[in-house]
Amino acid sequence: MRLRDIAERLQCRLEGDGDVEIRRVAGIQQAREGDLTFVANSRYASHVATTRASAIILGASDPQSAPCAVLRSDDPYTAFARALQLFVQTTPPAKGIDRLSAVASDATIGPDVSIGPFVTIGAGASVGARTIIYPNVVIGPGARVGDDCVVHSQTSIRERVFVGDRVVLHDGVVVGSDGYGFARQKDGTHLKIPQHADVVIEDDVEIGANSTIDRPAVGETRIGAGTKLDNLVHVAHGVTIGRRVLLAAQVGIAGSTVIEDDVMMAGQTGVTGHIQIGKRAMVGAKSAVLNSVDAGAFVTGHPAIEHVEWRKASVIFRHLPALKKRLEELEQRLAAHTSSLRARKSSSKRSSKRPKRSTRRSAGRR
Repeated sequence: MRLRDIAERLQCRLEGDGDVEIRRVAGIQQAREGDLTFVANSRYASHVATTRASAIILGASDPQSAPCAVLRSDDPYTAFARALQLFVQTTPPAKGIDRLSAVASDATIGPDVSIGPFVTIGAGASVGARTIIYPNVVIGPGARVGDDCVVHSQTSIRERVFVGDRVVLHDGVVVGSDGYGFARQKDGTHLKIPQHADVVIEDDVEIGANSTIDRPAVGETRIGAGTKLDNLVHVAHGVTIGRRVLLAAQVGIAGSTVIEDDVMMAGQTGVTGHIQIGKRAMVGAKSAVLNSVDAGAFVTGHPAIEHVEWRKASVIFRHLPALKKRLEELEQRLAAHTSSLRARKSSSKRSSKRPKRSTRRSAGRR
């Protein structure tokens, strides 16, 4: 594809030869002749001068020049993502229902769907137009999957789950499994609380491989429009996640917690139940969120505190061995000093108790 055509489709300002042929998009350190690369992070700016790419995407106001053609964009990272879409070549599965699938007679199947082999679709379920369902997917009775969705292999969409339009569920996703609800009995056993309420996945959500979304006993579990979940994310029963939320790998959210719009959580974050994370809040990696977080806050740590305070505390943590050694030395010096003071006091007391010598002269002496 000619660079001039790419610039037009990406709505970028072209600087240099627009007739150069671009074959793929590559990272700046791996790029070679025929590649389009990009820089959206200042850490990679030093590689611009030595890149072997045929063209590079840079910021519109970036003062850097490059040894190749340049596409100027107000948002280089988005331009890179859109450029990748131009070069991605996928072979969509054949339309229709594979003869090895089991589709209930009263299920509703929209036009132009693709349903692979060994897919099971339960009674009363519905699948929207142009949706692709890969092999070995189970869609339970009464579940609804919207238009233009992609459901990858080994996914389980349990009974009565609602999935909106343009949703992507990657391999092994389970939506609507039982929430973790048990009532402890007097004899120490645990009585299972039935988990039969609703799960709603709104439009344009993407859920990573082997993630699980639990259904509650009452109410609903809901994931808002435009939210993106990474692999191995667990959303417990009754959780409400707002719009455009980003959850990285291995995030776990306990029951009945509310995550408001535009929240970002880094990998391996754990969130306790029945709290609220305010809009646009950010949580650093490996944090344990044990209390509600204000809108716009940035917290990190275990337990999670303001990120600035956590950074100060982490500096002190690194110095703890040296501080411990100094404290032990001070304790030894203090003990020695205290012992010396006691010894002096004891000696002083003994001296004060000794009888004084008489200085009177005998009578009659001159």
